[in-house]
Amino acid sequence: MTKTKETEGGKPKSDEARSAFVRPEGDGESSTTSEFALPDGFDVPRTVTESEVTSEFAVPRGLEPPQPSGAEHEGSAFSTPSTYSVREPAFTPPAGTPAVSLTKDVPWQDRMRTMLRMPVADRPAPERPQRTEEGGPAVPRVLDLALRIGELLLAGGENAEDVEAAMFAVCRSYGLDRCEPTVTFTLLSITHQPSLVEDPVSASRTVRRRGTDYTRLSAVYRLVADLSDPDTQTSLEEAYRRLAEIRRNRHPYPGWALTAAAGLLAGAASVLVGGGLTVFVAAAAGAMLGDRLAWLCAGRGLPEFYQFAVAAMPPAAIGIALTLAEVEVRASAVVTGGLFALLPGRALVAGVQDGLTGFYITASARLLEVMYLIVGIVVGVLLVLYFGVKLGAELAPNTALGGSDRPLWQITASMLLSLAFAVLLQQERSTVLAVTLNGGVAWVVYGAMHYAGGFSPVPSTAVAAGLVGLFGQLMSRYQFASALPYTTAAIGPLLPGSATYFGLLAFAQNDVNAGLVNLTKAVALAMAIAIGVNLGSEISRLFLRMPGAASAAGRRAAKRTRGF
Repeated sequence: MTKTKETEGGKPKSDEARSAFVRPEGDGESSTTSEFALPDGFDVPRTVTESEVTSEFAVPRGLEPPQPSGAEHEGSAFSTPSTYSVREPAFTPPAGTPAVSLTKDVPWQDRMRTMLRMPVADRPAPERPQRTEEGGPAVPRVLDLALRIGELLLAGGENAEDVEAAMFAVCRSYGLDRCEPTVTFTLLSITHQPSLVEDPVSASRTVRRRGTDYTRLSAVYRLVADLSDPDTQTSLEEAYRRLAEIRRNRHPYPGWALTAAAGLLAGAASVLVGGGLTVFVAAAAGAMLGDRLAWLCAGRGLPEFYQFAVAAMPPAAIGIALTLAEVEVRASAVVTGGLFALLPGRALVAGVQDGLTGFYITASARLLEVMYLIVGIVVGVLLVLYFGVKLGAELAPNTALGGSDRPLWQITASMLLSLAFAVLLQQERSTVLAVTLNGGVAWVVYGAMHYAGGFSPVPSTAVAAGLVGLFGQLMSRYQFASALPYTTAAIGPLLPGSATYFGLLAFAQNDVNAGLVNLTKAVALAMAIAIGVNLGSEISRLFLRMPGAASAAGRRAAKRTRGF
């Protein structure tokens, strides 16, 4: 019997080194342990038994992704996100989602709005990176920048869809394409999920204060346009610096200019409904006094409801005083002019636009805000009218309906009203002339249809407001800016000031039926203004194509189609 070698290097092997599954050492037949053993050279890789499989989702051997050579570099909080990489645009899915043109010739509002209306999986990949510096992830800083920009836009009166588009544009410009912004009346939130297997990152911000400053709004739009421009190299540090400058900038008009603009607006509105020079002066004085009282209440921290109630009292009181003094003026025109300076047309248009685009929660909150402000105006005016009627003031509603035979005076008054409204909205000086002309055109269209053509006030107002929205959208697309500075002040001459006053006067005189009729007319006119402005904007985006724009036929619906 052949003696096997028991040692290697002079040392005997331990019992643990021996295994029942190891080929025996030695040559020849004496080393064969079984007739079913595989000959040398025909060994096959051992298969994994079912008991050794850990998960049906386990990655097969040989397909593991390459691991980083070292620890991840944290980098700066302002550095480019690690998810930002060079990728080709995604293919169009077989479901038929239209391809989106991302050329810089198209306004970023249209591009981002189109992609927001798509599911996340159908959105095209980001463009080639504009910022090539390497570093660690900066996802929280990008989300914070998007939230701060969205806060300024929402606080400035922008509609919810454009706020979401701006937030999405900021994230996409820094490579975060899997983002979902959400906007409500007071809360902004945004979520980014790098991939389906990674944890999402969410951030939110609450809008505490609201203010009207369209100069700041335009500056924010320019910042978003620069971030979305592939030819502009804007780092996070530069974006935060510009955003801080926008917040620190002072209003373009001082307080005394705003008070004078409120008086000019009320005086022009009184001439628009048939007043003369005396009515102009009386309405301007009442509006300026009400504006100062409202500023005093705001300084004491009173809510806007009481501010509007206090501001509505002086014009109504002056109108009652002129009636009791038997001055030959149309006192109702004085009260109507004061109401024009207080009606929340901006919030009304924004609320209706949010409802038409599918943001029903935000629309409900905006319209509820409008209702509270109007109730405050009603309370202030009704208190004065009630005491005026008790004192024997004879107020005739039909005295404010004259002036249809003075087209030149009315056109001039409408332009002055739009000019004053633009100053109250803190618009840039470069946009004041355009919005003034837009307001004059709106009144010309309304007067031609209502006075000359004999149409009802509601369709006349809707058509005029539609032209305002169309021209405003054209100007905003030409300037790559927000459409609000070009539309909000231009709808001032169309606001239902006289119908509101007649309704309140009828209630003060215990004529409930007439009051309801006039207030219903005021609501119809307000809805016609808001729907007309939104329809004009949608028509401009639907039919007027710019170079590189996507086909109008492939434009997706805002939220739903025919209820589904």
